[in-house]
Amino acid sequence: MALEIERKFLVLDDTYKHEAFSKSHIRQGYICSERGKTVRIRIRQSEELFAPYQRKEQAFITIKGPSLDGGLSRYEFEQEIPLDDAERLMSLCEPGVIDKIRWLVKYEGHIFEVDEFLGENSGLVMAEVELTSRTEEAVLPHFIGEEVTGDRRYYNSQLRRCPYATWKG
Repeated sequence: MALEIERKFLVLDDTYKHEAFSKSHIRQGYICSERGKTVRIRIRQSEELFAPYQRKEQAFITIKGPSLDGGLSRYEFEQEIPLDDAERLMSLCEPGVIDKIRWLVKYEGHIFEVDEFLGENSGLVMAEVELTSRTEEAVLPHFIGEEVTGDRRYYNSQLRRCPYATWKG
């Protein structure tokens, strides 16, 4: 198992789209989303923005442990699985699916994953940056806003239960 260390941020504007090198449509469901452990199925259709005819569809099963360090890190195991298996497993998932477009932006030695949520989470745009250690610093691009690392409302498993559209003011 690997330790995933990442910080999450709200995004201020859509300028990241002009700086992205890759774009993916992601659908994901949760077989288990109890506090402290999740089992996720993800189907991703990727497109390299500078080679638009190069598309790739992949599927993954991911198991995550409890958040540590105020949400900064957690254990993660991810394995690619056949697309047919992922489609079948999606039918076993808890109600609610996360649907989003992920944009990848390189900035100052890091790759920022910017998620533009669709459906019931439309209007929410978040960025994540993975780090190699808990003390590593990342220079933040201009489109980055408030940090929401550790705020459970912004976990995908939580957005499935309590979509952004239902949040009050």
